[in-house]
Amino acid sequence: MHPRPAIVVPAAGPGKRFGGPANKLEQAFEGDTLLGATLRHAIETQLPLVLVTTAPLAALAARYLAARDIVVLSAGEAARGMGAAIAAGVNERSDAAGWLVLPADMPLVRAHSILAVAEALGHHAVAYAQHRGQRGYPVGFAAELFSEIIQLSGDDAARRLMWRYAAQGVDLDDRGVLLDVDTPADLQALHPAVGSAPVSDL
Repeated sequence: MHPRPAIVVPAAGPGKRFGGPANKLEQAFEGDTLLGATLRHAIETQLPLVLVTTAPLAALAARYLAARDIVVLSAGEAARGMGAAIAAGVNERSDAAGWLVLPADMPLVRAHSILAVAEALGHHAVAYAQHRGQRGYPVGFAAELFSEIIQLSGDDAARRLMWRYAAQGVDLDDRGVLLDVDTPADLQALHPAVGSAPVSDL
């Protein structure tokens, strides 16, 4: 079978802005959890999938994914930022035809949007979802960038990689590609699928 791009879902951040003792990804959303809602859309694409998380969230992740699809980072590794989580996921799916980064706190990104960015990777080194001119997720990286991606570290490392190449925006009629959850107010705004949750910061 011809290799397909894989979806990498970073879920190792501390989520400090959300507050409270529980991880924001455990919060209820659309009859599931925030994490589960995001993963449902990713699973619907039927693309290979890997979730990168930390030990406290691994038990919840196991409700949705097989063990082979979950990479557990140590606290020290997770502290190296989103770039390190992306690198770990890409390294786990090193034989993929590219990688689509979809943060775990973006539960409204639809499967067709993920697939549209995957299709664009056949023609561009970097592709990303956008809605009405605003950049969002997923962001896709072609297989030729493997050696650079696995060295990522820090929260803005992937953004710098995007700047280095001619990234192609994929226009989508899916506002969910812009909406992530940093605070309880963001989560509340997502319930009616309207509101003003911020664009995720890749």
